[in-house]
Amino acid sequence: MKHDLFIFCGEPSGDLHGESLIQSLLKQNPRLKIFGVGGPRMRKTPFRTILPMEEFQVMGFTDVFFELPKILRHFYSLAHLLLKEKPPAVVFIDYPGFSLRIERYLRKKGYCGKIIHYICPSVWAHGKGRIALLEKNVDLLLAIFPFEPKLFPPSFPIHYVGHPLVSRFQENPSPHLPWGKDKKIISIFPGSRKKEILLNFPLQLKAFRAVCSEDVIGAISVSEPSFLPLLEECILKEGLQIGKSLKWVFAQDTYALMQSSYCAIAKSGTVTLELALHKIPTVVTYGIAPLDLFIVKYLYRISLPFYCIVNIICQKEVFKELFGPFLTEKNLIQELENLLLPEHHAQKQSLCLEVEQILGNKKASQESARLIELLL
Repeated sequence: MKHDLFIFCGEPSGDLHGESLIQSLLKQNPRLKIFGVGGPRMRKTPFRTILPMEEFQVMGFTDVFFELPKILRHFYSLAHLLLKEKPPAVVFIDYPGFSLRIERYLRKKGYCGKIIHYICPSVWAHGKGRIALLEKNVDLLLAIFPFEPKLFPPSFPIHYVGHPLVSRFQENPSPHLPWGKDKKIISIFPGSRKKEILLNFPLQLKAFRAVCSEDVIGAISVSEPSFLPLLEECILKEGLQIGKSLKWVFAQDTYALMQSSYCAIAKSGTVTLELALHKIPTVVTYGIAPLDLFIVKYLYRISLPFYCIVNIICQKEVFKELFGPFLTEKNLIQELENLLLPEHHAQKQSLCLEVEQILGNKKASQESARLIELLL
């Protein structure tokens, strides 16, 4: 079967954006034949999967090192397939360490189709040399933050398409959870990978236990059902009981949990922007292994005023972020206690409104699909 478009995603956030993009593309042109690498969301669409996204999921510099042989094997396998099939266009969603390299490889080997990169790499944080790579190899760059086009020369084909989460919230309003209406819910988002959970969740638990009272419920987001035993094990290690009262509950409907929350503790990532769009005051945690911290500070020399994307968008502290050595039990408890103060809580909610205003109302997947269709 001859395909019109190849789409690659290598992580859960990309799978979310890929699903919406495929739906918008097929709404524009139902005859479009799409194949590629996708996650569970993309695999539910009319999309021919040649490799599951899960094959590419690694976290941290040390994990990448140990998984490198497998990633290299997939790299050359995909590149050779694309050079053989020659689809008119390829779309790489985020995952810049892999995507930028395969884009360069395809160009070097003579691929003449259109190369589209969806979600600009964080050149504003580090790796400014990536700007030159994108200029040389990419025909269209779709940015999801309004400040990103300003980082590129005026002639470069970069377009701000809006943030995918904005339209997702507008089109699918979240319900309130049926429990805890007369109590304050502190929601905990420990991460979407095992290593993230182990580095963040124990301290998040300690902080909740310190502020726990009769009118407070701790609700834990379970991003994957397979992580439930690990979360329960962490809770039991802290001497807390499961199922004895409404002190602890697990929630798999992430957005319903956010909609019902009073405040949150969240591992840094896309989830913090989701919380800001739900107007939930949040403390952001980022536990990092000592070796990874050394690599970030001394090899990559990454030093930013903010690491949380919510703060980067606003260029000021909307959410308190506790990164690396600053993530301590004492600091986390202090910041959580602050969020429970009505005045401080209201101030953080008003700052969340600014995030929404800056991002605007563009429908990212529809705008991206329109630009891709024009390129095709």
